[in-house]
Amino acid sequence: MAIRTRAAARLALLLAAALPGACSRPGKPPEAPRGYVIGLGEIMGLTQMRHAKLWFAGQAGNWPLAAYELDELKEGFADAAHYHPHHKNVPEPLGRMIAEYTQEPLAELDTAVERQDKARFATAFDHLTQGCNACHEAAGFGFNVVQRPTVPPYSNQRFEP
Repeated sequence: MAIRTRAAARLALLLAAALPGACSRPGKPPEAPRGYVIGLGEIMGLTQMRHAKLWFAGQAGNWPLAAYELDELKEGFADAAHYHPHHKNVPEPLGRMIAEYTQEPLAELDTAVERQDKARFATAFDHLTQGCNACHEAAGFGFNVVQRPTVPPYSNQRFEP
């Protein structure tokens, strides 16, 4: 019986050493493995989702949700620039390109959301969408065209305030 207990204890120690974060405290997510960097495609996929949610929040007049999604979009752009300063054959640093194509439309969206102005919001949203497409084109990813969404991305979220 003592041999089994020692073997189980050794196994537990080996697993704890081999799986960093596996023995983290309850409620605290495990840390990402060292050296892990989220892919640009994953960041952009989340950006596309935020873009859609922002549209539906603004159209519904849910300005707190629109402000939240707009802030999340900005964080996603910052993550893209931080984690992928250079990407494949893109001719310029991503941070420079993201700022060039999105800074002005994001500021317009900030104003529209702050003023709760649906008409201004729609114009600013379209301006951001055009900026995203222009950035994709300049980066050699012009095949990736975004547009105003037509169907909410989630059926389990209410966009009305």
